[in-house]
Amino acid sequence: MHEIVTLQLGHRANYVATHFWNAQESYFDYGASEKPLTVEHDVHFRAGQGPKGEDTYTPRTLIYDLKGGFGGLRKWGGLYDQGNIEPDSQNLWDGNVVKQQDTPISQSAYQKALDEGLDRPPKLSSQSINDYELGSTIVPFEKWDSGEELFNKLDKDDDLLDRDIRPWAEECDQLQAIQIFASADDAWGGFASRYVESLRDEYGKTPLWFWGLEEQEGQGQRAKQLIRTVNIAQSLQAISRLASMYIPIAIPSYLPPYVALDRSSQWQSSGLMSMAVESITLPSRQKEGSGRRGLLGDLEVALNSNGNQKIAELQCSVIDPSTQRSNTRTEVPQAANDDRIAGGKTQQLIYEDEIEQARRRFDMSFSTGGSSQTALSLRQWEKSNHVFGKVELIRGVPRTVDDLNDEDEASSRKRRRLASLPSVERYHNPLAYPLLDSFPEMLVGAGWSRKEAAVYGSLSTTSQMSKRTKGLGNMVSRMVDVVEREALCNGLGEIAEAYEDGWDSGPDDDSD
Repeated sequence: MHEIVTLQLGHRANYVATHFWNAQESYFDYGASEKPLTVEHDVHFRAGQGPKGEDTYTPRTLIYDLKGGFGGLRKWGGLYDQGNIEPDSQNLWDGNVVKQQDTPISQSAYQKALDEGLDRPPKLSSQSINDYELGSTIVPFEKWDSGEELFNKLDKDDDLLDRDIRPWAEECDQLQAIQIFASADDAWGGFASRYVESLRDEYGKTPLWFWGLEEQEGQGQRAKQLIRTVNIAQSLQAISRLASMYIPIAIPSYLPPYVALDRSSQWQSSGLMSMAVESITLPSRQKEGSGRRGLLGDLEVALNSNGNQKIAELQCSVIDPSTQRSNTRTEVPQAANDDRIAGGKTQQLIYEDEIEQARRRFDMSFSTGGSSQTALSLRQWEKSNHVFGKVELIRGVPRTVDDLNDEDEASSRKRRRLASLPSVERYHNPLAYPLLDSFPEMLVGAGWSRKEAAVYGSLSTTSQMSKRTKGLGNMVSRMVDVVEREALCNGLGEIAEAYEDGWDSGPDDDSD
């Protein structure tokens, strides 16, 4: 079934993954819908049985968070309610027992409405979500080393792979990949790095996709910003070596006019990020026979065509599917009908390359590190970068005659390889992104539908990563001690070299 096992590490990751799972659940068709089924549910869901023998169908995911991070949720859900299982204290201690118990965290109004089966539960708000304090102000969980130490302690007490991962992986018919959501700019980055290292040792050939969540640049006190910068550098250097793909994600500094986002709300920020992540990974769960399917391993091949470019950039645009098609697609003029690379097709290939350098116009870039302040600077940033590999997805709009069919796409890939042009894989799915009641109302405009949205998404490996990695190296070289500096800066330097254009990359190269 090409299953995917998901890991959610930390509070911010759980926000993003919650929107992800809400979208997956909405794809289930419980009635006689006329829409064709385009999603293979078995990729992310597993069949099982509850304590009373009833059939269950639950997400194939593992969730980690600090004390208090699960809010009003119980340890056991309704499907697998184990009751009040407590050890017999009289067998452990002969004296008097004084029981001390924390005050349970009350459910939010939204959770209560869901449990009561209300058709339209009240809207979520930042107040109802953030009504408790996570962690401790005395010993905050924010430094990268703290995450490493926590993983080592937990793994020593209970082998985490044997306890948590192996049962899920062994029940899969054909494990497609393991995807990990985690913060890269706090202690969860250190926790994730040790987890990824253990996973790579155990599952050497299994694709490991890491979604590294970051705060927007400039948020919080300067001391906190410096700590986050060092954490990002350590996560990038340590995790990208072992993961199959590493995708840094942060809310862009520039947002298009149709996005009205409260940047202080994790609920809203995570919703926007999850829309982009869920859309670009849609080919990995495309139902056979409903269109071209692209497993995460296939996407990895397109993005990492040179073998050492494993850090990708995420971009997307959103439109109302009831409006006309966006001009995101760029038309390529027809050349002479000559199948040979040398000849009539040469001019077409050159023009395609020029278009690729300019790139398609995406409204939001989640991996630019906050460098795009305006739409104009975003376009200038796009044009100045070399593209090594790219995956594009169009969802929520009908497939038309100007879209590439499978035969055209195959011949296009062949011509591009022979002409040494960037690898580009394009996918289409008629299924629009669902705008659920649990999704924040951030998309504004007279023509917007509250039910669904079309999304154009892209993952790409470009020379921009070299610039960002070099910038990180220069910054952290002044922040870390001498012991860490050499290994960290050398590792970042090696990453930067993998994203250089080559011998003819420009006048900035001093070496031959």
